[in-house]
Amino acid sequence: MKHVMKRQQLQTKEDIWNAVMTVMSEIDFPTDDEMINQTSIVYQYYSELESGGHESLLNWFSSYIEEVGIEHYLNELITALEKVGAQEYAHIEKEYGEEMWRLFTALENGDIEETDFYNLIEKANEAYEKLDGKLESKLESYFMTVYTDLINVVD
Repeated sequence: MKHVMKRQQLQTKEDIWNAVMTVMSEIDFPTDDEMINQTSIVYQYYSELESGGHESLLNWFSSYIEEVGIEHYLNELITALEKVGAQEYAHIEKEYGEEMWRLFTALENGDIEETDFYNLIEKANEAYEKLDGKLESKLESYFMTVYTDLINVVD
């Protein structure tokens, strides 16, 4: 069921950003709706990378990745990033995603030293940081186009 908000609550880009973030934080991922799933994946990617980097992202999605497999998850994430125009970020995940997951699970199983995992995480996080926050503006533009698919706007 879509959230209901009054038009007067959605007057600015910031209002819409905050409303979409609220809706996304309340989503039980995955859903039956592909657009909601894509928006949720890219929202969680942004949120986790901004707060704790790739390690945080892997922790957040670990159960889901175990369920669907890393290839499926990365395909969903990369598709979602490309949909919002964030090809540079998709490239990072193409380059590092599978290996980060392999090392993440190996570390969880006690099969490798922490330094192996954290060296790769650091490279991926540095690549993300070098893009200097471009993802936020891409997400803002994307949210402006999809918010009415997520929120029932009433007068």
